[in-house]
Amino acid sequence: MSPESEEYMRIMAIDYGDAHTGIAVSDPTGLLAGFTATIDAYHPEAAADRIAALAAEHGAEELVLGHPVNMDGTLGPRSQRAHTMRALLEERTGLPVVLWDERRTTIDAHQILMNSGKNAKKRKKTVDAVAASLILEGYLTYKKSHPQG
Repeated sequence: MSPESEEYMRIMAIDYGDAHTGIAVSDPTGLLAGFTATIDAYHPEAAADRIAALAAEHGAEELVLGHPVNMDGTLGPRSQRAHTMRALLEERTGLPVVLWDERRTTIDAHQILMNSGKNAKKRKKTVDAVAASLILEGYLTYKKSHPQG
């Protein structure tokens, strides 16, 4: 095994929402998004349990949780919900959970799906998974350019 391959890890990104939570898991190299899914759960504990099960199933070693920051950089009630979910996930998985600024990911996900010809009903079913993929993509890009960060 080369020294570089030891740095690879499977990372799971989470776009946590009130009713739907998008999931994206990197490939084994930790360079690309591989698996995506949407979890339908209305209670944080139920969502955390489903996320923990998927993390174990896919061998995730690190979780990246979308952190809803207002466009002006301030933190609101949704930020507090992300902090609460982070604590739940750390407790349920024992994995490190990184909060990642998710500004514009849902907007961008809708745009991507609209441009690919998906109608509003089909977009609603996949937008959370696409948003999670965008969070994962942003985080993986950051990690590549900041290997120690």
